[in-house]
Amino acid sequence: MQSDPLIPELADLFRLLGDTTRLRIVIACMQEPVAVGDIAARLELAPTLVSHHLRLLRAARLVKSERQGRHVLVRAADQHVARMLGDMLEHIAEPQGELE
Repeated sequence: MQSDPLIPELADLFRLLGDTTRLRIVIACMQEPVAVGDIAARLELAPTLVSHHLRLLRAARLVKSERQGRHVLVRAADQHVARMLGDMLEHIAEPQGELE
């Protein structure tokens, strides 16, 4: 596995998600599609900043977006992304005694 050519790509994904703002954006749209303006309001961020981060997240295939009238709705790209983040959130919420 150490020589696997996908390792650098995986490391890039984790680096991308290592940014708190980007991680919060992905988590905000894991359950259902959310309008960009609503993401910005929920996270108390400027819509232009959210759009900038969304461009990076779309390029990495972590989120998908679709236009509905005047709104662009964003959601986690697939169940792999939602499951991975859900599992990691569950992992860090575990009491440390369970890890032994």
